[in-house]
Amino acid sequence: MRSLLVQSFSSPCQQVMGIGRNRKLLMERLVFPASCIRAVCLHTNVSRVLITGALGQLGFGLARILRDQLGHHNVVMSDIHKASECVRDSGPYVYLNVQDQGLLARTCVEQDIGCIVHYSAILSADAEANTQRALDINIIGLHNVLEVSRQLNLKLFVPSTIGSFGPESPRNPTPDLAVQRPKSLYGICKIHAELMGEYYHTKFGLDFRCLRYPGVISEHKPGGGTTDYALKMFHDAVTNQVNICCLKLDTRLPMIYIDDLHHATAQYLQMPNNLLKKRTYNIGALDFSPEELALEIQKENPSFQVTYKPDYRQRIAETWPEKLDFSNAMNDWGYRPKYTLETACQKILRSLKSKLNDP
Repeated sequence: MRSLLVQSFSSPCQQVMGIGRNRKLLMERLVFPASCIRAVCLHTNVSRVLITGALGQLGFGLARILRDQLGHHNVVMSDIHKASECVRDSGPYVYLNVQDQGLLARTCVEQDIGCIVHYSAILSADAEANTQRALDINIIGLHNVLEVSRQLNLKLFVPSTIGSFGPESPRNPTPDLAVQRPKSLYGICKIHAELMGEYYHTKFGLDFRCLRYPGVISEHKPGGGTTDYALKMFHDAVTNQVNICCLKLDTRLPMIYIDDLHHATAQYLQMPNNLLKKRTYNIGALDFSPEELALEIQKENPSFQVTYKPDYRQRIAETWPEKLDFSNAMNDWGYRPKYTLETACQKILRSLKSKLNDP
C-alpha cells in the first residue's frame, strides 16, 4: 500500500519543476521566495500529507495510520492550537490557520506537501451557537485549501457529513445521490464543500475526494457534534453511571467506529484516481438509537442509567439520515467496515475503564 500512496501523491516541488513559463507567475501569487521551492525540491523524493485541524477527534488517529504507510516524517499534523507533548513527539507538527491562504501556501511548499486532508471545521452544534466563526472556518478555510490545492496541483480530501442531507432526502437508507436540502449551518457548509470540490475537479482537474462521514464513536471526549451524545454516554458510563441524553430514545442515526473510519479514509486516499466513479461517497457501518446504545452499554455496565431530555440537537438529528447506503464505496473501492455495535462498545468501554484505573 505504501508504494501506491507514494505514487499517487504529486508534490508541489514536482509540479513547480514542470510548470515552465507559469512558474514565475505561480510563485508571485503565493508570495514566497523561489529559494524556498528549490530547497524543498532538493531534499525529498517522497511528497507528504498535511492534515489541517489535526488536534480534533480524527487527526491524530489518521496521522498514525498514514505514517505507518508513508513513513514517520511524511505526514504533517497542523492546527491553530498548541500541540501536546505527545503530539509533538509523534511526528511533524506545524501551526496553521486555514483562514490565512498565504500561510497555507507557504506551509505546503516548505513542507513539500502533495496531499491535504482538510479536517478543520466547526461541527454541527457549535456552528449553530457561533454562526460567524463557523462561516470563517468552514467556508473561507475551505476556499483557501481549494485554491492552494489548485495552484500547487495537490490532492485534496475534505470530509462531508450526514448533515449534508435534509428532511427531503430519503432517510433509510440514504443513497449517495439524493435531494440535499440541509437545515443546519454545518450541513450547508458541507454540501458547499462537496459541490465546490466537484467544480474544481471538473473545471481545473483537481484530484478532489470526499467521504460523507456518519457519526463517529470512539474513546474521545465529546465535542460539538450532535452525534456526540454517544461519546458522552460512553464517558458517563465509566464515571458517574448516569447520563442525560440530548436526543429522544428512538432517534436512529448512522454511526461508525473510529478505527473503521480511519482505515476507510486511508484506503480511499490511496485508490488510483481513474478507478473512482464519484468524487463523494457515503461510508457507514452501524445505525442505532440512544436506547439501543444504552442497552448495549448496560451489558458491560448493568447499573448505567439514562434520562432522555431532548434539546435543540433533536431538531438537527431529525433532518438527518437514519441509515446510509454505502454500497458504491463497497463496490468501487472495496470499503469494508469491521466493527459491530457490540464489538465497538466493548472496545471503547474497556479502553475508558483502563484509562480511568491508571494511577
